[in-house]
Amino acid sequence: MVQPSEGPSVRLLRVGEQVRHILSEILQRGDVHDDVLAKHVVSVTEVRMSPDLRHATVFVKSLLGQDEEAVLKALRTNTAYLQREVAHRIHLKYAAKLKFLADDSFDEGSHIDKLLRNPKVAQDLEQPDDEG
Repeated sequence: MVQPSEGPSVRLLRVGEQVRHILSEILQRGDVHDDVLAKHVVSVTEVRMSPDLRHATVFVKSLLGQDEEAVLKALRTNTAYLQREVAHRIHLKYAAKLKFLADDSFDEGSHIDKLLRNPKVAQDLEQPDDEG
């Protein structure tokens, strides 16, 4: 009996990575004619595909987190163009609907790092184990 796998399949990961590369290339080359996107460097950090490959959640981060809301709004305004470009470059049965979200994983990582560097936390981590 085949056990259900944990997490996305290899195909979902592969297609998500292809979509990420295509979107990154489009944004890097400045193919989207939008003033906000022209002024910002936008990284596509991850793309998560739905199991049926009809929906793609695109996580983005503007350089240094500048004007993140304006960048997201610009991407959402240009979603139709970006969907057409992705569909044209990837040959799938259906064109994936793109949904753009801010990637907060970097912020979470720096928050955890800051907590671990807190003197009170560091003090607890350095105490010897002979108190037991």
